[in-house]
Amino acid sequence: MKIFLLIYNPAAGDSYFKYRLDSLVEHMQKQQCLLIPIRTGRKEDTLALLNSTRQYELDGILISGGDGTIHEIVNAMFELGIDLPIGIIPSGTSNDLASFLRLEKDVEACAALFTNGFTRVIDVGTVNDRYFLNVASAGLLTGVAHTADRTMKNTLGKVAYYLKGIEELPRFRAINMCIRADDITITSEVMLFLVMNGGTVGSFDRIAPQARIDDGKLDLLIVHRCSLPELARILISLLSGAHINHKAVQYLQASHISIESDELVESDLDGELGPALPLTITALSKRLRVFSPNRPIHYKKITGLIK
Repeated sequence: MKIFLLIYNPAAGDSYFKYRLDSLVEHMQKQQCLLIPIRTGRKEDTLALLNSTRQYELDGILISGGDGTIHEIVNAMFELGIDLPIGIIPSGTSNDLASFLRLEKDVEACAALFTNGFTRVIDVGTVNDRYFLNVASAGLLTGVAHTADRTMKNTLGKVAYYLKGIEELPRFRAINMCIRADDITITSEVMLFLVMNGGTVGSFDRIAPQARIDDGKLDLLIVHRCSLPELARILISLLSGAHINHKAVQYLQASHISIESDELVESDLDGELGPALPLTITALSKRLRVFSPNRPIHYKKITGLIK
């Protein structure tokens, strides 16, 4: 019999997963798999909770929550040296990593995925002494995940993020930064930057058209200083992917990235508050096993031009 640890965030998204927990247990038991459920609490307790389960011979760690919950658990796993595949049950307000990996929310489909045992090995990014799976960012809109009101997030979902972002626009300004990406150096006034491991951010699935989560590279998107009307056009063009053709947008790939600023600038890692600049960011190739559908991820060709 296979044994899985299940770590679930009861407050994630609409807080509804706890009502589906019994259904997941039922489907896993039908496949001769045993679940050991653990409810997340305070972030500072995660390490101790995970460490307390090392006595079990586990076949994987299942995580129910959003990008922030996955970020928290995987960082604890790496700190403890735990090398097990993870299974993701998307149930948060933001499920960008799960969306990029084409993972379903239905618990029966999740159970079938975990019990079939197919895994793929994906890259992981490091920022200073921390890890991220999907995106590291700073600047406009990047801190809304941890500043938006929790009640609003649970009620409105991602709309709460967008409303918070709109609130920030009138008082936002560009910040002087020096960005080094492999052998390229960029000194500019920056509105925002995204360093992506996956290609879906904020539910926009065409932000990084060349993104592959297992190519040993990170995708860097920089929005340089521009007027608010231009910025609005760029944000709207995220839907189609045409943003990368805008004159204020720079897009490239690199394995090693450093970002500095003379100002105090906080970063965001997978929707969680990250370290302040300067940042040293590196792609760790094929670092984590993830239960994943045995089918390729297809990318649509991006067309359109904005100026």
